[in-house]
Amino acid sequence: MSKTVKLTETQIAEAVALLDGWQLRDGKLRREFKFKNFVEAWGFMSRVALLAEKMNHHPDWFNVWNTVRIALSTHEVGGLSNSDVELATKINALL
Repeated sequence: MSKTVKLTETQIAEAVALLDGWQLRDGKLRREFKFKNFVEAWGFMSRVALLAEKMNHHPDWFNVWNTVRIALSTHEVGGLSNSDVELATKINALL
């Protein structure tokens, strides 16, 4: 696992431009996912949970029926880090 490093504003802008579907809002990377039903949404959350646990980097998230909202930031650096970008990239790869 690589060392967690806080990103600069330039690095954040570059990362957001490359992360399909993710937006920077309130200092966090955010994305909303919609699925056919609750079971698909829950399955997606389970796969994300396994990634997050392996990385020891856990998202803030919200689920109602077929919708999952994820927000990423790194508390230990007080902003966005390389770990947030890595997790967002891995989450996108699950789709």
